[in-house]
Amino acid sequence: MDEEVKIDDIPTKSVDETKVENENTEEKVKQEMDEEEDEEAMPHSEFLDIFEEGLALIVQDPLLCDLPIQVTLEEVNSQVALEHGQAMTVRVSKADGEIMPIVVVQSATVLDLKKAIRRYMELKQQREGGVKHVSWKYVWRTFHLVFNGERLEDDIRKLKDYGIRNRDEVTFMKKLRKK
Repeated sequence: MDEEVKIDDIPTKSVDETKVENENTEEKVKQEMDEEEDEEAMPHSEFLDIFEEGLALIVQDPLLCDLPIQVTLEEVNSQVALEHGQAMTVRVSKADGEIMPIVVVQSATVLDLKKAIRRYMELKQQREGGVKHVSWKYVWRTFHLVFNGERLEDDIRKLKDYGIRNRDEVTFMKKLRKK
């Protein structure tokens, strides 16, 4: 019943033959991967065109129609959060009459609002090609935010604690110098 297998009957390969086979296998795998990459590869400009076409379709949605053409993921997420009631729009009024619609989460603090204002201004400047650098340290030393006559001075205090709700207007005011 038990057959004896002789070692001489087992075909053996030399170390060199094994190395050659391994190299051939590695080359085949690399070639297959290169072929897959070639099939999937597309010029960057073509990819951008396809992406922008898809983005244009998304922005036509009634929920997202207020967003600019060069929309960021952050702006889309903010708009969706607004729709679901997880965020609110605070209208920040500047001295020149411009009103900036700033989107922050419902539980936002004054510091969150300041950061959102900064981000809004940076995106606006990028799109319009305006001023390249703004010293926000200077801005917050020179201006403060006011809601219903009350200054928003405590950065860690929540906007809700000041009574700020969705679509409320906060004024961007210049600080008076102390003499």
